[in-house]
Amino acid sequence: MPRTKRDYVGSGFSTIQIVSRIVLAVMLEFWKICTSALLMVLLIFWFQGGFLASLVLVVAVFGIFYNAQDLLLYHPNQPPQSRLYVELPSIVNLPYENHFIKSQDGTVINMVLIPQKKADSPTIIFFHGNAGNIGNRLLNAYGLYAACGFNVLMVEYRGYGKSQGSPSEHGFYMDSQTAMDFLLKRPEINKSRIIVFGRSLGGGVATHLLTQPYYSRFICALILENTFTSIQNIGAVIFKMDFLKYVPSFMLKNKFCSNKRMSNIRQPTLFISGLSDNLIPPKMMQELFQSSASSFKRFVPIQGGNHNDTWTCPGYYEAIASFSREVLNQVKSQNTSEDVHLTLETSVHNV
Repeated sequence: MPRTKRDYVGSGFSTIQIVSRIVLAVMLEFWKICTSALLMVLLIFWFQGGFLASLVLVVAVFGIFYNAQDLLLYHPNQPPQSRLYVELPSIVNLPYENHFIKSQDGTVINMVLIPQKKADSPTIIFFHGNAGNIGNRLLNAYGLYAACGFNVLMVEYRGYGKSQGSPSEHGFYMDSQTAMDFLLKRPEINKSRIIVFGRSLGGGVATHLLTQPYYSRFICALILENTFTSIQNIGAVIFKMDFLKYVPSFMLKNKFCSNKRMSNIRQPTLFISGLSDNLIPPKMMQELFQSSASSFKRFVPIQGGNHNDTWTCPGYYEAIASFSREVLNQVKSQNTSEDVHLTLETSVHNV
């Protein structure tokens, strides 16, 4: 169905609201920092002269810009109380295990495993977006559990919900590897039936995990939903500033360059794109699809799907279930072929 003028106005208004909230939060944080910084610059100017004061000012502005990127990107306190209260799967009558696991650097992160009763069920690792906590995604997890038959491992990044630490790109990557380590130690988890799912910011975490040789060999498929090509590209879109595309990479604290990684990912990949996404342009999902090196990839456009509610739209779970069946059947065929080959080799050797 074509979008109406009202849809575009609503979409534009939503974008303005998002940007306004981000700018206000950043301004409040900077006000606390800048008063002390300006006092320091004035004192240096008074005692040491203008050149040194100017140099310090340039360094301070760069530091503010560099560290402000975290404030713009990570929102663990939205909605309010997200760091204090995390709902558990029991509220939707799902079985679960709540684990607190040390990441590689010692940071303790919170993970919730929702296990199927059926043995040998496929497992999906759920990497969520840049706001809230895993409790805000329980209804989505319920759908993946009930409609698709997955064990669901929900990963709460450092600095989010009940996890320790502060958000960072490198830290999130370590957390994703911690999630894989957790699954690989579980004897009941079939190591050939692990699927990685990433929505929005979680897409950047997921694509990085797929490019790590040790872990990627255990991952049979990747699912990306409403994610971006890179932080640099999406920043230029949200703030309507094209020059951000040309900012040197050393000035970017967070990159999440999924577009550069897709050419190295060959696992079957499903791209789910909400066509009414008012935050990340659907064309970015198209770009990721085009740059994917996978020989088994699917692109599923979801009519009416917004950035955060695509999972509520008709056809969503059907697309994931159909894709996963294809992948798992392929995995089963490969395993059967390997078993037959091994049996033949053994027979020839015995003869």
